[in-house]
Amino acid sequence: MPFRGVTRLPIRAIPIRASIPSRPSTTPRISIADNSNCNTFACSRRYHLEGLVLAPVIFSGLFVALWTWKCFMMVTFQNKIIYMPGLPPNARREKIQDYASRCGGLQWREERTRAADGTDLALCVTDVDLGSGVASTSTSTSTSTSASPFTPTPGRPDMAFYVLYFQGNASSIPPRLPDLSSALCMLKRQSMQWHGKNVRCTMVCLSYRGYWTSRGRPTEKGLNMDAAAALNWISQLHYKFRGGEAEESRTSAKLVLWGQSIGAGVATNLAAEAPISADVHLDSIILETPFTSIRAMLEVLYPQKWLPYRHLWPFLRSQLDSWKNLGIISQKYRNRAPPPEVFILEAAKDELVPPELSQKLYDRCLDVHLPVTRRAVAGAFHNDAMFRGEGRRAVSEFLSYRISSTRVRT
Repeated sequence: MPFRGVTRLPIRAIPIRASIPSRPSTTPRISIADNSNCNTFACSRRYHLEGLVLAPVIFSGLFVALWTWKCFMMVTFQNKIIYMPGLPPNARREKIQDYASRCGGLQWREERTRAADGTDLALCVTDVDLGSGVASTSTSTSTSTSASPFTPTPGRPDMAFYVLYFQGNASSIPPRLPDLSSALCMLKRQSMQWHGKNVRCTMVCLSYRGYWTSRGRPTEKGLNMDAAAALNWISQLHYKFRGGEAEESRTSAKLVLWGQSIGAGVATNLAAEAPISADVHLDSIILETPFTSIRAMLEVLYPQKWLPYRHLWPFLRSQLDSWKNLGIISQKYRNRAPPPEVFILEAAKDELVPPELSQKLYDRCLDVHLPVTRRAVAGAFHNDAMFRGEGRRAVSEFLSYRISSTRVRT
């Protein structure tokens, strides 16, 4: 019995097959050509060029993106790469007392000073009496900062000689004290051959901001202020030493700037830009394992021209351009006699700074008419020139030569 509302359709009206649409196949089609004259198959293939090009484009884009990211990170964190006060990890916890037994009897003390921006800085200081009239090394016996660093000695020194030391980009001052003390002890023994000259030698080692117990974060601008603060501390120390002496009877004072690695750039920055007190004369500059500039080191570390890193020099915030500074120093002391002498101490097996950069600094001194001497420490790497006896001997002999050849004001 048929249901109401349902229309009866004949079976013939129902479609037997339903056509379901599908995506076109990407499989190459083979068409068979029916040719009575040629009984062969003609294959017609359709390739999609988008798939072949897309993969290389993606990989190239990732490669460029990674390079761009690394360049961005190098520019952003360049001060972290150049200045490493936290290496080794215990660098900020070093103590002078831990190295006192290896300093050959010299007593080092910690002093404090402030930079122009108020940053608190640490100094390591020691005093040595030089000359044939001094029987033994005379150092201050008190480590208190309130005590006078100059204790009374028989016979007033004829001259005060100051050495301002600037360290490299890592570690701290205390681990360097044994090698510096050894050089001063060599200088002490060589001074026994001087006749009729008593000299008070004071060595001041600056701890940059962010290094050891100094506050702040290191930048080239900050390091320049730190160097100027250390120089001002020396000037005040010499003023206290000579007391109320009249101008014509003042004890003459000479200053040596000694910089290692990036410290060489800090030393030349100070000599070129900072005003030096009239009662302290810049006698010489010691450049230990120096380089010409940060830009030159960028090209040394990344010599490949196809790498983008060497082309990042316009974004450098630290220059430490000793090559440029030597020209400024020559102009600054052109009308003053004599100009400071430059002593270049390089490591024969330096793994960081190639000898070509030391040669450029040597040639630069000759071009701007600055007296210069150059020595290479055989077998030494970048950080152990002073660790070897030949390096310490070279520095002590240079200091002895500069002190003994200085005329004392009478």
